[in-house]
Amino acid sequence: MSENFWLVLAIVLYFGVMVAIGFYSWLQTKKYDDYVLADRGLHPMVAGLSAGASDMSGWLLMGLPGALFVSGMSELWIVIGLFIGTWANWKWVAPRLRAYTEVANDSITLPSFFENRTQDTSRVLRVAAAVIIIFFFTFYVSSGMVSGGRYYESTFGGDYMTGMLIVGSITVIYTFIGGFLAVSYTDVVQGALMFLALIIVPIMALFAVDDPGSLFSYATSNPYGPWPEGNPTYFNMVAGVSVATIVGNLAWGLGYFGQPHIVTRFMALRSPAEAKAGRRTGMIWVAICYLGAIFTALVSTVYFGTTQASVTDQTGFETIFLDLARLLFHPLVAGIILTAVLAAIMSTMSSQLLITSSALIEDLYRIFNKTPSQTTLLVLSRTMVVVVAVVAMLMAFNPSDTILGLVGFAWAGFGAAFGPVVLAALYWKRLSAPGAIAGMIVGAVTVFIWGTFYGDIIYELVPGFVLATIAMVAVSLMTKPKPGVEAEFDRAVAVTDYAMAHPEATFAQSMEQAEKS
Repeated sequence: MSENFWLVLAIVLYFGVMVAIGFYSWLQTKKYDDYVLADRGLHPMVAGLSAGASDMSGWLLMGLPGALFVSGMSELWIVIGLFIGTWANWKWVAPRLRAYTEVANDSITLPSFFENRTQDTSRVLRVAAAVIIIFFFTFYVSSGMVSGGRYYESTFGGDYMTGMLIVGSITVIYTFIGGFLAVSYTDVVQGALMFLALIIVPIMALFAVDDPGSLFSYATSNPYGPWPEGNPTYFNMVAGVSVATIVGNLAWGLGYFGQPHIVTRFMALRSPAEAKAGRRTGMIWVAICYLGAIFTALVSTVYFGTTQASVTDQTGFETIFLDLARLLFHPLVAGIILTAVLAAIMSTMSSQLLITSSALIEDLYRIFNKTPSQTTLLVLSRTMVVVVAVVAMLMAFNPSDTILGLVGFAWAGFGAAFGPVVLAALYWKRLSAPGAIAGMIVGAVTVFIWGTFYGDIIYELVPGFVLATIAMVAVSLMTKPKPGVEAEFDRAVAVTDYAMAHPEATFAQSMEQAEKS
């Protein structure tokens, strides 16, 4: 049988599992809160893997190994920034956000939390946050569609449009059916695939080279890829890299605080105390995945430099992971490994579709219809998943930017618009609704303008985050929080502290004990 047969079989099996999980989740989804947030019953291990998988896109398996292969260890700054950001997000945001979102009128979306946290009755804050989510996530989802199309092109030599439609449609199906549970459970499977693939591929490649001991020296003085005489600065992290580039790459970590598709996992935990277990799972997963990507690049310099094999992508060398899988494994095994790239794409896209749908229904529609039935909310939420996907597909027909460009723009937008507000909402009593609005708008606008005109100077997240923070603090100091806001803040802190000190307690018990103290 042909190689393509086995590849197709592996991918069809993968698609079947994803849809089956979607149907299983549908059976567990009885009401609207189940569809949006799994009724706050997410296991910490599921939350940890889901947060990681929804964060990491095809960049982890293609973009990062390719960049390290071409440029060397100077590309590691972004990895360092993201690793620190992941830890900090789980450490400081997850426990308190889990508690505060329920204390603040049981908020199930980030915009509703902002409104309830500041007790904004104008609805401006909620609407502004929802509009920002819809705007930036449309670009984000579109990047996933583009990735799906290009994956199909490179793997099967097929049509870009066909691949985009297949990958996009399967993602829409299980998200549409199963909601948050389906997204979270498929993330676990997808995260496991990515994890195993990034362990197996570099190890097998290492066994395939004649001199494994040259792994940490070969690239500096031997021909490989784009370097006919080797890259003498391969292992130098600062060679040819400006301070602005280092700062900009490290700043990617700041973006974590404002990513709705990641922090929503924190809100779905059973209790704040489970953030510790979620952090442990998430950090182990992230660390091993990053190490796998780094070693994929390192062993590729030796493998492709010493064998007759060649890299399919001779421009960005972003196919080294895919090429190693094809060359080293039986087509069926290679197909299963290659689904890891699909997993990275689809896990991110499904989370974004759901969050955008939630913003449209929970944060816009419910402003005008305060008492819709559960059935109406479920139908509309599912409908919006399809609508957002269709818009993203239309944008992806003729992509005007690279995948990384689209991702970087959206990441910066959320990081600057929401990051400062999330941190202030959780740790600063003095935050007011006008201050939050000012911070969000300044952050989003700065990212848009800076990214359009001045992106070559420094990554747009840096000026966006700084200016958003200044605007938020300045306006909050010029205005006053609503009566009762500070008391609710103290209550949320007390609930978090009790829950963290008594991990065996349910959230309801933590609430009760905090009231007594």
